[in-house]
Amino acid sequence: MQLPIQVTFRHMGHSDAIEAKVRERAEKLDQFYDHIMSCRVIIEPAHKHKHKGNLYQVRIDVSVPGNELVVSREPDAHQAHQDVYVSIRDAFDAMRRQLEDFRRRQRGHVKTHEVPPHGRITQLVPAEDYGMITTMDGREVYFHRNSVVGAEFDNLELGNDVCFAEEAGEKGPQASTVHPIGKHHVVG
Repeated sequence: MQLPIQVTFRHMGHSDAIEAKVRERAEKLDQFYDHIMSCRVIIEPAHKHKHKGNLYQVRIDVSVPGNELVVSREPDAHQAHQDVYVSIRDAFDAMRRQLEDFRRRQRGHVKTHEVPPHGRITQLVPAEDYGMITTMDGREVYFHRNSVVGAEFDNLELGNDVCFAEEAGEKGPQASTVHPIGKHHVVG
């Protein structure tokens, strides 16, 4: 961390033990992202609820190059957050996840979902239980009645857009599953 960790206690007295725990957890954040510029932590009792003890709110602001990550851990309505150490743990766990996500985005390791092949039904032969799909690049792919998922083969029409899983068949490419694309489905 480039700047010292700042720990602030609001509406409560200072505690060396709590501050030591916060500093210990903050220093461990460097394991998840090693370019942290600053870390500010605010601990305060939440507004009085109809509970016997105080519930604690922990806010963590972490500055990283080009961004600021914030966790504001509102206390849950259960008794676990009557323990300030549980509130601190939960807040730092949430910050760790944010740092890991930020690092993945920065490195380009974000999960992407590959768009399945798609095309348009250009031939239907109900008497022989098959049809043909023309892909966006002009190839023709065979599909059988039993490959249709999420609709009935008999309800398909020429021109319907579909996405499909392709495999090699005896006579060329064939679709193992065919999913009609509804009017609200967007294919990227």
